[in-house]
Amino acid sequence: VRKVSADGRSRATINGAMASVSELARTVGPLVELCGQHEYQSLLKPAEHGRILDGWADLESTVGAAFREALADARAAEAALEELRATASASNTQLEEARFTLQQIEAVNPEGGEYEETRDWLARAEHAEVLARNSHGAAEALSGDGGALDALNTAISLIEEASRADESLAPFAASLREICFVVEDVARDMAGYCDAIDFDGESLAAAQKRMGQLMGLMRSFGPTMEAVFERWDEAAALVGLVDDADENLARAEAAVEAAEGVLAEAAAAYDAARIEAAPRFAAAVNEVLGRLEMGTAALVCTVEPLPRESWSAAGSASVVFEFKPGASMQPRPLARIASGGEISRVMLAIKVALGAKDGTETLIFDEVDAGVGGSTANALAAVLAELAESHQVIAITHLAQVAVLADTHYTVTKTAGDAPETALTPVEGDERVAEVARLLSGTATETSLAHARELLGQ
Repeated sequence: VRKVSADGRSRATINGAMASVSELARTVGPLVELCGQHEYQSLLKPAEHGRILDGWADLESTVGAAFREALADARAAEAALEELRATASASNTQLEEARFTLQQIEAVNPEGGEYEETRDWLARAEHAEVLARNSHGAAEALSGDGGALDALNTAISLIEEASRADESLAPFAASLREICFVVEDVARDMAGYCDAIDFDGESLAAAQKRMGQLMGLMRSFGPTMEAVFERWDEAAALVGLVDDADENLARAEAAVEAAEGVLAEAAAAYDAARIEAAPRFAAAVNEVLGRLEMGTAALVCTVEPLPRESWSAAGSASVVFEFKPGASMQPRPLARIASGGEISRVMLAIKVALGAKDGTETLIFDEVDAGVGGSTANALAAVLAELAESHQVIAITHLAQVAVLADTHYTVTKTAGDAPETALTPVEGDERVAEVARLLSGTATETSLAHARELLGQ
């Protein structure tokens, strides 16, 4: 919905949510088509003719979808081949840089997590004396002569002796015994940790050297070891592609050939389905044109296979709608031969033939009745009413025969003056009768009113 206020400001919403005008146009645009004497977007664009034929014959989701999938696969295979060719011809500078990177990193040959492991080992090794002294001291303080365990055991004995006189003291002795178990575990672990400390000078020197190598890689290709590994992979991939170029190119060329074979089969099936459907579609449209009393005028739908380099998502064949004003005349493109009124009625006939298969929900016909009168006007009105069974149809008309078949009738009026205004007003009952009478004779006379009531009654 878009509301425009008197001061020119507007507000647009989609399903109740605020939206920009461009969003509204993208959402609603495909749902509305203006079919006036100068608005035949899809009908005058040959690129759209294939889409119309596919929609009528239900080809979009079958052979059409298979063709487009095969085309996408062929393009992907071709792109992969081109990428390999570009990589294979990488500049000497790029290749030499990749080889140098590979050589430098592989000379050190780092492993995942090695830097963190070496860093932590060195942190312990460089403080080995402190670690050994403190862990041994802690173990002695807990379990050595006169240590914490001796003090706890003394306290336990004293409390147990006192509990013979006062049983309420017994839980305290039990708690201290639990603490003794914890202290014994910690003392044992500290002693084991101290015994395991064995950082000899040779191991320390080797670890320091290895750390220097790893840090050198990070300075050159980092700043982190993750970045070093990424550079390693990139360099290896580039060198591998160049070194294995012939084999890789052969595989890629075979993949392109296979994809092209699948695409050729899909294109043949797509073209055959379109060629078979084209005359049936033209016949369905021409049946409606006959009802519109267009004489021997006819729509001709031609399908011509295209060369491979012209294939696109629109298909592997050119689908063109042409128009024959008479049976003895040569068909030519609609834009070159058909009048505005003829094109409007051809568009109407196509929309009727498409019926519910047409993805456009609202059709606006502007002056589709130009130059029409008599029985042709009645036929035109009947076809518009039939189309309204599958679409929302809005017709701007000056023909009473068309107006009387509408479910809802509006009049458009414009005021005079320096600031004219346009009003859209629904008319019903006697007002509608008067409006139809005005369309018939220009004024609402008794005769025209009677004729209007007759038309509305029919």
